[in-house]
Amino acid sequence: MSIADIKKQSADKMAKSVESLKHDLGKVRTGRAHAGLVDHLKVDYYGTETPIPQVANVTLSDARTIQIQPWDKKMVQAVEKAIRDSDLGVNPATSGDVIRVPMPALTEERRREMTKIVKHEGENAKVAVRNIRRDAIQHLKDLLKKSEIGEDEEKRAQDEVQKMTDKAIAEIDRLVAEKERDLLAV
Repeated sequence: MSIADIKKQSADKMAKSVESLKHDLGKVRTGRAHAGLVDHLKVDYYGTETPIPQVANVTLSDARTIQIQPWDKKMVQAVEKAIRDSDLGVNPATSGDVIRVPMPALTEERRREMTKIVKHEGENAKVAVRNIRRDAIQHLKDLLKKSEIGEDEEKRAQDEVQKMTDKAIAEIDRLVAEKERDLLAV
């Protein structure tokens, strides 16, 4: 493996860690409704576990209400049950073939809990990025031991890996701070 391969692989993995954090933070409720809240919920669709957005039209009817309209009328009960049994803590209301999911306002105590969860997710992402850096530096040291690269090249590559790490951690901090602002905004 060359220095370029190590750097590219590390950059890709760090980008995936940041994307994973974005995805995880998208699941954290801020009191406002958004269609992404039900993306991870699955229903039994003719024997296959299928995400709700693949069996229904998910829209927002207002700032605090998600509206779900399954394409197959038989799916209304299954979608409603999946939402009720989920970790969202909401109670869907069905009228005909339309399911409305009102998002209750978050209490101050719940907002604080959610910020702790967000910080924890951010910390996990930082640990993942640091582990990627550690692995990349170990690969560089292995190349140096095998005399495939010189000390100067190894040092320069380590500095570049560190810069990528700093950039990824700064992005993680930015995402966490942004989500905390959303959570604490009343």
